[in-house]
Amino acid sequence: MTDATAAAPTAARPHYSDGYKRLVLILLVVAYTLNFIDRTIIATIGQAIKVDLKITDTQLGLLGGLYFALLYTLLGIPIARFAERFSRVNIITGAIVIWSGFTALCGTAANFVTLAAYRFGVGVGEAGLSPPAHSLISDYFERNKRASALAVYSFGIPLGSMLGAVIGGQMLDHFTWRTAFMLVGLPGVAIAILLKLLVKEPPRGHSEPEPHPSLAEDVSPDAPARAPYSLSAEFKEIGAVVATLFGKWPVLNMVLGVTLVSFAGYGGGQFAPPYFLRTFHLSYGEVGLITGLVAGLSQGIGTLAGGFLTDRLSKFGARWYALVPAIGVAAAYPFIVGVYTASTWQTAAMFLLLPGLLSYVYLGPTFGVVQNMVPTHRRATATAILFFFLNLIALGGGPPFAGWVIDHFSAFHYAHPDQGGLWAAVSHFFQSDPGAFQAACPGGAAPKGAPAEAAAACSGALVLGTRHGILVAYAVSLWAAFHYLLGSFGLKQALAQARVERGEDAND
Repeated sequence: MTDATAAAPTAARPHYSDGYKRLVLILLVVAYTLNFIDRTIIATIGQAIKVDLKITDTQLGLLGGLYFALLYTLLGIPIARFAERFSRVNIITGAIVIWSGFTALCGTAANFVTLAAYRFGVGVGEAGLSPPAHSLISDYFERNKRASALAVYSFGIPLGSMLGAVIGGQMLDHFTWRTAFMLVGLPGVAIAILLKLLVKEPPRGHSEPEPHPSLAEDVSPDAPARAPYSLSAEFKEIGAVVATLFGKWPVLNMVLGVTLVSFAGYGGGQFAPPYFLRTFHLSYGEVGLITGLVAGLSQGIGTLAGGFLTDRLSKFGARWYALVPAIGVAAAYPFIVGVYTASTWQTAAMFLLLPGLLSYVYLGPTFGVVQNMVPTHRRATATAILFFFLNLIALGGGPPFAGWVIDHFSAFHYAHPDQGGLWAAVSHFFQSDPGAFQAACPGGAAPKGAPAEAAAACSGALVLGTRHGILVAYAVSLWAAFHYLLGSFGLKQALAQARVERGEDAND
């Protein structure tokens, strides 16, 4: 359905009950959960892939990051432009089928190159979910409930990460990493069918406080049709959104904040399960339960709390949309240090409860601000451009960066077993030789039949390298917190101006 074909007088606009809106939101959360299971399960099963295919941590980071993120980010904007004109429900259902199929195909990969190609395919499909989903949610839920609704949708991130970790770990305890890919890819087809059958395409701007004559749904059937598609008009729309996201000081800083905290989270999180495996020698199932249930529970609570808390605090000032993430992200890092310096897995798991609870409050407020800063007909585009910038840098760069750092730190600690400190590894970073470490310890382990001393040297260096690499990756989140703090200045005025430009009351 296009906007033009949806034209109807304002009085004929449909009414959606609260129960139906909750159903729509639940289905979108399930879709986003599957999205993140398929995206992040590689973090849990990555150690098995590393050992089986004899790859480095840098290559493992590329599989979890850039090789997924490249087409995911590049296709997000054109898909979003389609979503501004055509049925968002159809786009979402088609996207789910594509990424689910490629996830299953990952289980058939015989080598690193084939697996990388299938990860590109997963990215192609997943590009079609969040931009139209954010637009749908914004049309179903009013402005003062939007951060909460988007936080509920974003609950799919920790829920998917949690289920991916738990399912992936259990699969590896009983089957193989190939089976894990195949089994998590199949359920997507069922949710695609349910979305197609149950979710209706709402009129654009349906939840706004006043009708907007520029929207096709609000004009009479006799009014002139919307201007036909043109490439110059598309670039003009994209340029207008870019100007909003990157040309307004508070919004720019919130975009930088979400990008940097995601860079830290994707980078450090990619190697959290391998760290527990390498350091505490637990089973895949045990690691999946620890990193899935413990971290996933706290991240889920933090995600929901961030949206609802911010919607409440915003009554005392719009600055809280930026201050809540600034405080939460900064407060989380000391506990992250506690996780990755703990001497036992039990202590590490206890500390793991807190970082997600604090840092994940950033999702709902950030997405809410982005949606509230743009007109209704640019909301999918705003999400796509935000995700383009965010994921190309954060998802594309975070895991490879963390893997690259771990490879260098591991090489240093292998060559200098008497220098176990983080500062020593940092100060000699570019003097280390990851190639030599990979040759001595292919896949991070000593060759089969090597003496016990060689195995211990490889294992010890890999543990220290992973610990220090994760701490460096997560430290980027402190930079993110600073940008959120900067974003709190002038945010109230920016949001008020956006309401005026949409024809709404600035004080509403």
